[in-house]
Amino acid sequence: MSEITAKTPWIANLGEVPAHLEYFQGSMCEAVQGIAEQYPNNIAFDFMGKSTTYRELVRSIERCARSLKTIGIREGDRVTIAMPNCPQAIYLFYAVNLVGAIANMVHPLSSEKELEFYINESGSVTVVTLDQFYHKFEAIRENTGVVNIIIASIKDALSRPVRAGYMLTEGRKIKKIPEDAPVIRWNEFMRLGKACFWNYKVSRKADDPAVILYSGGTTGTTKGIVLTNMNFNALKQQIVATNPMFRPGDKMLAAMPLFHGFGLGVCIHSMLANGGRCVLVPRFTAESYAKLITKYKCNFIAGVPTLYEALLRLPKMDKADFSSLKGVFSGGDSLSVELKKKFDKFLYDHKATIQVREGYGTTETVTACCLTPSHMFKEGSIGLPFPDTYIKIVKPGTDEELPYGEEGEILLAGPTVMKEYLHHPEETAQTLRRHADGLTWVYTGDLGTMDDEGFIYFRGRSKRMIITSGYNVYPAQLENILDAHEKIHMSCVIGVPDDYRMQRVKAFVMLKPGVPPTEETREDILAYCRKHIAKYAMPREIEFRSELPKTLVGKVAYRVLEEEEAEKRAQQAQQAEEAEKE
Repeated sequence: MSEITAKTPWIANLGEVPAHLEYFQGSMCEAVQGIAEQYPNNIAFDFMGKSTTYRELVRSIERCARSLKTIGIREGDRVTIAMPNCPQAIYLFYAVNLVGAIANMVHPLSSEKELEFYINESGSVTVVTLDQFYHKFEAIRENTGVVNIIIASIKDALSRPVRAGYMLTEGRKIKKIPEDAPVIRWNEFMRLGKACFWNYKVSRKADDPAVILYSGGTTGTTKGIVLTNMNFNALKQQIVATNPMFRPGDKMLAAMPLFHGFGLGVCIHSMLANGGRCVLVPRFTAESYAKLITKYKCNFIAGVPTLYEALLRLPKMDKADFSSLKGVFSGGDSLSVELKKKFDKFLYDHKATIQVREGYGTTETVTACCLTPSHMFKEGSIGLPFPDTYIKIVKPGTDEELPYGEEGEILLAGPTVMKEYLHHPEETAQTLRRHADGLTWVYTGDLGTMDDEGFIYFRGRSKRMIITSGYNVYPAQLENILDAHEKIHMSCVIGVPDDYRMQRVKAFVMLKPGVPPTEETREDILAYCRKHIAKYAMPREIEFRSELPKTLVGKVAYRVLEEEEAEKRAQQAQQAEEAEKE
């Protein structure tokens, strides 16, 4: 038995899922073009009531690619795409790939300084965004090397009747762009392609860089993660292999954003490169999400736990029919055992025959690389690795593998592992390490365990660990316990400095509707905690909040709470100092 095989206890539990796959060796765009040849008349995506077939999709991608070539985009150039989930963003993403350039995917709601950083870090020569974000880019343009700004508009992707309604409502709120603004407007941009008579298609290899996504990496500082054609194409094959119930034509509600590996890799590319149908959601609200699931009879939905938590709170869901669902996936953050139980019951009550399947991954591997199988479930587990993906648990920072059940750092290896961190060779070397087994492993900085059947259990970020009185406390575990309380809707736990304990545990709690944030409620929660939490890990403070802050992808933003606490302490220290002087 080889060394790698000896460390894969999950293979016996894969069921219908193959352990190994043969991967497509072309580019991302070629994968979609191949599907379009097979299913030209199938619908590729729906956007605000308008459907686009695969034939139309490929035509628009090719027109867009010719236009990119006309404005001077060449092989290896970086193009920043700062757009929500809309048709123009899809065309651009694959057109950039077709001309051999690299798509730099960023959130359009980022601050001006963040956008300036993303553009300069990637060395982008062109930016594509929506009219409503133009003024942010114009404000920073002179600080970057951007040559062209292409401005699209949601109205250009709408059918005539919907466009009229849009212009009377949302369209009226958009600040007008001056007529002489130094930009290329979308319709003008698409016409430029008519001047391109030369060969605009550039042959790219599987291992060539194709996409840059951004993440805090393992140290918490924002870095560009360079991903290849193979990374995305391997993922699209793994997604279908781990979901044998998928059929071409199946509908995925694509609400997760394009700038995030989960949205781009799972909701968009894995669908379009397999003949699926994406229902594009440009701006997420729980109400629109629920409405679209039932309107389109979606087969697959994917989201972060806070999305499912929001659906549970909707008052108008009583008659919703979710019987069309074949798969519900949760990722991007830890799904508490209690939230899973609540949402599984919600699905059952709304005629679904499936349960939430939790996955796990990092942007360094595009997105998910581990998923709860459809035929097996273990409480608290994030599932089994994808085909050709290996996971092992080691003593943090080393290559010393730990016994089953023992907690350590989660390491990942497989065909979706990134190429590098852009401009960060030292951190790349620290995160990607080749072991004696011949595999390159990603050191995730996440803590977890593996049982003797290969199921993985996520315990939390090692960076997020609280050390109090010499004990290690993991916020995710405490949040699980708090969320199970009958009066609590959601919680977030952080560590705050403490002179005696080094850190003490503080819990931010969002109560269920109708529950008063009184001292009596606080005492009730603390009494419950005493029964379920070790004395050293007890929350020393509970703060009630009507809402918890969220990141751009909908995770609970625990760092925001940590920053608020730090600011509060600094103010208190300053006040104390001033009082002393008096």
